[in-house]
Order: sequence, then C-alpha cells, then structure tokens
Amino acid sequence: MKRKSKQPERSFPFLRVNEREEKPRKRGLTEIRGPYYSVVGRRYLEDLFELMGDYVDSLKFAGGSFSLMPENAVRNLIEVCHQHNVLVSTGGFLEHVLTEGGDAVKQYVAECKRLGFDTIEISAGFISISTDDWLRLIELVRKSGLKAKPEVGIQFGAGGATAAAELQAEGTRDPDWAIAQAKRFLEAGADIIMVESEGITENVDPWRTDVPAKFINAIGMEKLMFEAADPDVFAWYIKNYGAEVNLFIDHSQIVQLECLRAGIWGTKSLWGRVMTYKE
Repeated sequence: MKRKSKQPERSFPFLRVNEREEKPRKRGLTEIRGPYYSVVGRRYLEDLFELMGDYVDSLKFAGGSFSLMPENAVRNLIEVCHQHNVLVSTGGFLEHVLTEGGDAVKQYVAECKRLGFDTIEISAGFISISTDDWLRLIELVRKSGLKAKPEVGIQFGAGGATAAAELQAEGTRDPDWAIAQAKRFLEAGADIIMVESEGITENVDPWRTDVPAKFINAIGMEKLMFEAADPDVFAWYIKNYGAEVNLFIDHSQIVQLECLRAGIWGTKSLWGRVMTYKE
C-alpha cells in the first residue's frame, strides 16, 4: 500500500539546504539501482529508506535479477519500496524476454503487474527493433496499468558492462534519431525517458556532452532521466543542469548525490555553488 510522503523534520533544521519537493515529485527525481552488482535485500532497503527514503523516488532492478529470486523475496522488496512511496521498475530485462516471442512478452507484462511492479523499462541495447515495435510495447504496458519507461541512447550494444573496445567497434547512432524516437515514445504515453549513459559519459573519451544538451533542448528536463551511476557523472549533471535534474544512480551513492543536490557538500568545482530558488 503506497502512502503519501511527508518529510519528517531533519536534524540541524537551522542550517540552510536547497529545498526539495515532497514525493511524489516531478523534478529532481532519483532512481537507485537495486540488486545486481551487490545484494540488496529487504533489511538493507529498510535501513537505506530509514535514513534517505525521502530522497529516493524509484528503485530499478537490473539484469533481470528478480527472475532468479524467490517470489516472496521479490514481493518483499516491492512492498518495502511502496511503504516508502518508492516506485519499482523492472529495468531493461524486457529485451531478453523479446527473444522468446510475443506470448512470453505478454506473460511477462502480466506477471510484473501481478507482483506489484509500477514501471516496465523498455530498452534495446543488444537487439534491434523498429520504432513501431517500441510503440506497440508501450501500448501493451500502458494497457496493463503500468508505466512505460523507454531507454534510449546513441550506443549500439549498450548494457551489461560491455568493454569499451567492443562498444567502439559497434559504433554509435545519430543523437537526432534517438531524440526523434524519444519524442514519439512520449507522444504514445511513455511516462519518462531514460537516457543511456554508454557512448555519452560511459566508455567514451572524451564525453559526448553535446548529447544531453540536445535531448534537453528538444524535450525538456522533466521528461528525461539520465543514467549517471558514477559520482563524476552525476556531479557533472548537477553542475551543468542544476540540482533538479533527474538521475539514475547506484544505491550506494544516494547520500553523496543528495549532499550535492542539497548544496551542503561537494568537490572543489561544486562547493557552495549548487543553489535553488523557491518563491
């Protein structure tokens, strides 16, 4: 059962911090990675949410890890998230399910609904599907009563910690094409767009800093979430786009990120420089 978030009074209330909207919010969203690179169970999440739950908006499974867990464990993880008004996303596992055919996709979506997931991420880092197929998948997810969250990017073969040399050999796509796709997905009812980091700020030197700028100029920040599971990357996004940019990070980084958003700590280039203005 989801509850409406009401932020408790923080310690040291006399010290100024950048104000945050209460959940559910539309700006400054933070999605954290769930179990994949490390084990994240119910007790760990309870501790994390006790300390920082007011700053977490969603949790994303990775690599289809939930498909290896006991059903009761998956339900427990989803339940504790919902108790703290945190939405739960499948991550991009649908692209694996697609390889098993249309019936498997329909069963997968129905099972996600039954287990209590809120969002199904639709990605195609390792496979190639047409834009029309993307749109049909968005429609299927929406008709099931779940949120559709397409993941778009410019790097072929993105995902699964693929080596940089392999990604370079795969090549990249035109950012304008990815942006045009994202616009169509939003028009079709996608809730928000996840922008894949590979080829932009991950496994590429120098970073393609022009690409996030193109996405934001074309779509606006509110409907975009940027993958930034590295402190240097999320610090760069905050430095360039402010405290209320939507970011996906690892669960272990939530305290560090929120200190930056709040304007209370940071590296030399961010110290005392992250500000918000509220009337």
